[in-house]
Amino acid sequence: MPRLSLDDLFRITVPSDPQLRPDGSAVAYTLTASCKEPDENRTEIWLAAPGAEPRRLAEGSGARWSPDGRALAYLKPVDGVPQIHLLPMDGGEPAVLTAAPLGAGAPVWSPDGALIAYAGAHGEVEPHAPVVTDRLDYKADGAGLLRGVTTHVHVIQAVPGQEAVRLTEGDFHAGQPTWSPDGRQLAFTAGMEPDGDLNHSSSVYTVEVTGGEPKRLTGTDVVCTGVWWLGERLVVAGLLSLVGHTRLFTLEPDGLVELETGLDRNVMTGGPGYPGAAPQLRGDDLLFAARDAGCTHLYSMPLARPGAAAKLVGGDVSIAGMTTAAGRITYVASTAHTAGDVHLTGEQAPIAAYGLDGVELYVPRRRMFTAPDGTRVEGFVLRDETLEGPSPLVLDVHGGPHNAWAPVFDGAHLYHQVLAARGWTVLTINPRASDGYGEAFYTAAVGAWGLADTGDFLAPLDELVAEGVADPDRLAVTGYSYGGYMTCWLSTRTGRFKAAVPGGAVTDLTSMSGTSDMGYLLTKFECGDDVVAQSPFTHVADVRTPTLLLHGENDDRCPVSQAEQWFAALREQGVPVRLVRYPGASHLFLLNGRPAHRLDYNERIITWLEQWVTGSPS
Repeated sequence: MPRLSLDDLFRITVPSDPQLRPDGSAVAYTLTASCKEPDENRTEIWLAAPGAEPRRLAEGSGARWSPDGRALAYLKPVDGVPQIHLLPMDGGEPAVLTAAPLGAGAPVWSPDGALIAYAGAHGEVEPHAPVVTDRLDYKADGAGLLRGVTTHVHVIQAVPGQEAVRLTEGDFHAGQPTWSPDGRQLAFTAGMEPDGDLNHSSSVYTVEVTGGEPKRLTGTDVVCTGVWWLGERLVVAGLLSLVGHTRLFTLEPDGLVELETGLDRNVMTGGPGYPGAAPQLRGDDLLFAARDAGCTHLYSMPLARPGAAAKLVGGDVSIAGMTTAAGRITYVASTAHTAGDVHLTGEQAPIAAYGLDGVELYVPRRRMFTAPDGTRVEGFVLRDETLEGPSPLVLDVHGGPHNAWAPVFDGAHLYHQVLAARGWTVLTINPRASDGYGEAFYTAAVGAWGLADTGDFLAPLDELVAEGVADPDRLAVTGYSYGGYMTCWLSTRTGRFKAAVPGGAVTDLTSMSGTSDMGYLLTKFECGDDVVAQSPFTHVADVRTPTLLLHGENDDRCPVSQAEQWFAALREQGVPVRLVRYPGASHLFLLNGRPAHRLDYNERIITWLEQWVTGSPS
C-alpha cells in the first residue's frame, strides 16, 4: 500500500461541529476539504444517520437544528460575507435569513424555535480613512485592522424576509449568545472594562430580548471565555489567571462557583488548532472535553456531585465537537488513521468515516524522556519501524506554547509522514508549558521562555542518538509560532542542527510587545519583565545554522517583521538563509489558509531539510 504524499492534501476531508437532531436520529456536521482548482477551502453541511450513507445537504458551515428538528440554520457566504440560511428538512429550498452588512455569526435558536440569535459585526469600513485608536486591541489576526468594527448580539425571526434587531451596542465585542430557558434573555461574554485591552478582562452579561441595557453578572476575578445556559443554570468557562487552565463555573446568586472536576486538566471548549467541545447537559450530567497528555478526551460529571468526572471517550484520540440529544451523544474523533470520524453512542462503528483510503500511515509512538533537571517530558517518535540504524531526524516544536502534540493524524504537518517514508525520524516533544500534564507543568515556563525548556528538547535528542535511532550528524529543527520561536532559540544555543525552519516565528519579544495583536498580554503575562533575556535576537550573532523562514504576510499574531529581523541578521552574518512570505496569509494559514500555500509550506520544509541535512534534494 502506498504511503502518503503531499498531493493527498486534496483528498483529505475533515468533519467537525457535529450536531445531533433533537430526536437523536441523525447528525448534521461540517465537512471541510481543500480544493486545488479553485485554490480554496470548501465547507459543506452533511447528514449522517445509522444504517445510511452520509449525504451532502448544502454548501456552508455551522449547522444548527431547530428545536423541532424540522429545519437547519447554517452559515453560507453571500457577496463574500457569511449570512444565516434556513434549510427545511422536508425537501424545500434553502432561504437566506440575514442581510448583515459585515456578516452574521453562528445561529442560536430560541427554545420555542421562533427566533434566532447571533453575534454580528457592526461598523463603517472605509479602507483609506486614517485608523485612530486609543487602545491596544485595534487589530486582530485574521481580520487585520478593525477600524472601529465591533461585534454585537442580534435576534431575527426564523422566517425569511424579516429584519434583525440589534440588542447591544458600544465599544466592545459580544461573544456568542445563549438563550435562557424561557426565551426572554440572552447571555454572552464581553469585555466592557475601559482598560480591558490591558488586562484582557471579560465578564458575563445578560440582555432582555425586548431590549434594554445589558446586565453584568460577574466581576473581574474570572476572565470569562464562554457561557452556556444549560437547563436552568448558566455554565461559564473561564480563567483565574491569563496563564493557566480553563475551568468551568456555575453562576450562583453569590457569584461564580467553580465546578471541581477532580481533574488537574485544562477544559477544552474548541477553537482553531485547539480541539474540544462546548459543554453540554445530558440529563443531570455535564459533558465536557479536557486535554490529557496531548489528546483531547470527553468526560461526564453529575452536576449535583462535582469532583467525580468520569472519562467517556479516551485513548489516543482527539475530540473535535460534541452535542447530545435524546440521551445520545455525537462527537468527532481523530485517531492515528483518520482526520476525524463522526460517532454516535449506541452504534458499533462511526456513522461517517474519513480515513485516507488506499494510503498507509505511520503511527507515532509514545516515549517518555528525562530533562537535565529530572523533569519527565513526553514525546512521540514517528518513523518506519522496519528502519535499521540511525536516521536523519527532525525535531518539530508545537506552538502556543500551551498547545500539545497528540498521536493522531495531522493534516497540517503532512511533511511528517512524507519524511518518515523517506527514511527520516520525526520527533515531537511536549515540553513544560504543554497542555495535558497538569497546571504546574502548564505554567512551568512562565517568565522563562527558552530558559526553562531548552533541555526538554535537547535531552530527548541525546537519548535517541545514544539508542542509535538518530544520527548526530543529521539533525534538523522546525516549528511554528512558539515552535518558530524555539527553532530560532535552539539555533542560538547549539550548533548541532544542520538545518532550521522557523514558521510564524517570534525572534524579538521587545518589538513583539508593540506590534502583535496579543503582544502586550503575551509579554506581560507569559514572559514577565526580562524579555531581552528570552529573545532569540539577543543571541543571533551565535547562529550558524542554514535557516528557512516561512511567514504569513498578514500575520498579526507574530508579525512578519519578526522574520524580517532574523533574516536580515543572518544574511549580514553570512549564514545561509531564505525568507518566504505568503501573501494575504494570517497566522493560522497553516490550518485554514489557501491550499496552495499550505502545500508550498510542506514542500519547502522537505526540500530545505534534504538539501542541508541529507544532501539529497527532492
